Amino acid sequence: MSNKIKAIFFDRDGTLIHEKPGTYLSDPAAVKLYAPVKPALQKLARAGFEFFMVSNQSGIGRGYFTDKEVNKVHARLCQLLKPVQLRDIVFCPHAPEEKCRCRKPGTLLGEQLIKKYHIDPARSFMVGDKKADVQFGHGLNMRAVLMTTANGKTHLKKYPDLKPDFIAKDMLAAARYIIKENKAHE
Repeated sequence: MSNKIKAIFFDRDGTLIHEKPGTYLSDPAAVKLYAPVKPALQKLARAGFEFFMVSNQSGIGRGYFTDKEVNKVHARLCQLLKPVQLRDIVFCPHAPEEKCRCRKPGTLLGEQLIKKYHIDPARSFMVGDKKADVQFGHGLNMRAVLMTTANGKTHLKKYPDLKPDFIAKDMLAAARYIIKENKAHE
């Protein structure tokens, strides 16, 4: 058995919290968890997973808000998730046209988390609602779960070649899949 941890990387908007596609969240008071998120994460924590959040926050690069405002949104999210804890939160502050390596589907932020926390990608998962999240997970050699909560259904239609390992209608469905897969590979 590896001494590396098994982790779940989550996207933020449209995955853990409600998102209105095409809008940018900078107000902590507007953070609203999807109802199944907290019980699902509690199940996953009991199964021994550590949690990380990896998010593209291009609103910073576009000048809509600051990283300080994003951190306040994240503080509110962490408060709502208690007693569940995110071990670390990382985000790309760049606009898409900056062509950085940290913007999903680029894997730089994931690579840094894997190294810093000794994460075993083969026992880990990425959960998100966009093509970039699936590509990010696969780029890190993780299984990828596509949520159909905010953007997932649209991305499945728009990108017929998109091949997530599992499609979940909500976080509880994602948790059941992850726990089943984890048991099969232990």
